[in-house]
Amino acid sequence: MLSPSFDVVVIGAGAAGMMCAAVAGQRGRRVLLIEHYDKIGEKIRISGGGRCNFTNLHCGPENYLSRNPHFCRSALARYTPRDFIALVERHGIAYHEKKLGQLFCDDSAQQIIDMLKRECDAAGVQWRMPFAVQEIGRAVSGAFVVRAAGEALHAQSLVIASGGLTVPKIGTSPFGYRVAAQFGVPVVPTRPALVPLAWDSAMLEQFGELAGVSVEVEVRCNGGRFRENLLFTHRGLSGPAILQISSYWREGDEIEIDLLPQMDAQARLLDQQASRKQLHNLLAEMLPARLAQRWCDLRGLTKPLNEITKQRLREVAQELQHWRVRPAGTLGYNKAEVTLGGVDTDALSSQTMQAKAVPGLFFIGEVVDVTGWLGGYNFQWAWASAHAAGLAA
Repeated sequence: MLSPSFDVVVIGAGAAGMMCAAVAGQRGRRVLLIEHYDKIGEKIRISGGGRCNFTNLHCGPENYLSRNPHFCRSALARYTPRDFIALVERHGIAYHEKKLGQLFCDDSAQQIIDMLKRECDAAGVQWRMPFAVQEIGRAVSGAFVVRAAGEALHAQSLVIASGGLTVPKIGTSPFGYRVAAQFGVPVVPTRPALVPLAWDSAMLEQFGELAGVSVEVEVRCNGGRFRENLLFTHRGLSGPAILQISSYWREGDEIEIDLLPQMDAQARLLDQQASRKQLHNLLAEMLPARLAQRWCDLRGLTKPLNEITKQRLREVAQELQHWRVRPAGTLGYNKAEVTLGGVDTDALSSQTMQAKAVPGLFFIGEVVDVTGWLGGYNFQWAWASAHAAGLAA
């Protein structure tokens, strides 16, 4: 009996995989979409608080990290946020802009999953799930042979859309990196990104009691600079500002935090230097009261402003706007939004996502060394890279 044969086999029924399968199917290609988990689009379902931040209006190459920062430019230019919005609108999905160009479904992330499933079905895409791939090889003809559950599937093109290592509980794995290694495609070392940062024991003792306190800050590290909210937790620091800067941070580095980005702290403190008001009460006008109190307690500044020298107030202002923190690490892949690193872009065509040395083998989405900022950018990379591969596979 002949083994089933397809023009394209896509491995991974997440955002990038479903998008690629639909685009390839619309070209008349015979497409099979394989998923090892028993559900499709799980990262879509849990994203954006269940409403899926499916793109960002301001998406551009500058919003991505990669060993080759220019690699993403071509795909992003050829499939833009407006293109995906048109697809969403065609399916009658209501959406809204939350802030900073971030677009969310009004109702549920399930609508995006259902939309992609309908697009695949309309394009004649076939499915195998749950279907755990055991082996990938090459036939004498050059076709890829995908083996699982006693079945051998042949394909002229193989697209790896298996994602990264984040949220292991929904079935993520290093599968895509293993396939790359098998075919000699290099992989940039991976690490958790868009992830909370952990305190060491000393910092935890000093600031652990502030868990739940949130404050708008500007945070800086290794060229990254973000003004968003910071959240103190019982393990360290989180919130959008910290998730963003975590992609730039490396072990041993300090991050610099401006706790009062909206003002000149030195001018404000010196203006009140003659006051009998307690310093923590003045800071509580600018910061959450618990943070203001703790900040002063740790520095022994438990006295009125008129008893603190101007020089000391200048030092306090400097500390408030240039607070240097050295995290002990991240909270790991369980708490990370995405994986930094992945299949080396130097080994791929930026036009098609095809491996330069392995014709017919494509890598798309999170498995590739392209990592977006928080706020819909990683989904836009999924759509754009998938569209590029879908047109070529």
